[in-house]
Amino acid sequence: MRAMQEYLEPGITENALWSKLHETNIRLGGEWIETRLLSSGPRTNPWFRECSMRSIEKGDMISFDTDLIGPYGYCSDISRSWICGTSPTSEQKRLFEFAREQIEHNISVLKPGKSFREISEQCWPIPEEFLSNRYSSLIHGVGLADEYPNIKHWNDFEQKGYDGIIEPGMTLCVESFIGSEGGREGVKLEEQVLITKTGVERMSDYPFELKIS
Repeated sequence: MRAMQEYLEPGITENALWSKLHETNIRLGGEWIETRLLSSGPRTNPWFRECSMRSIEKGDMISFDTDLIGPYGYCSDISRSWICGTSPTSEQKRLFEFAREQIEHNISVLKPGKSFREISEQCWPIPEEFLSNRYSSLIHGVGLADEYPNIKHWNDFEQKGYDGIIEPGMTLCVESFIGSEGGREGVKLEEQVLITKTGVERMSDYPFELKIS
């Protein structure tokens, strides 16, 4: 990700930026990347578009998900959103702060012994503006790939969710996508955490930074 951040400048393609993630993973002994989830500008909203030959423009939002199988065969699954080459607009800041608030709140409710139902009910309430484009789940497990559990949003829980217990040793990914239906851009953030006997340990120290200097 540091190599990507240093390489990012107006005019490069989404594919070229994504290739830095893949190259660095392989060079450090990693294995492969499961997806190519990186998009820029208007392609960031809605989420789940893979990288393309689109040239990134100054002021674009760039959102990506690592989804990589790294050294020793373990999955590293975090997401960040950046701005290319300039300061963020007020709207970009607004979207980013909502996404960061969702991530921080949802990490704070994770505790060993809680049920999936409790977690879902206590998670950050997504504003109506962003509901239709929300990420498909709140939290999912990760190990050698994406794994059990998959904790659904509270308004989806009865239809699509299932219950269980948060246990020490679980590695979980906390998800957020914030983008308005019909809006130009969206912010994707994700943080990977380990459940301990006393709470939560973050597995990434890579900061949430919207501005690229």
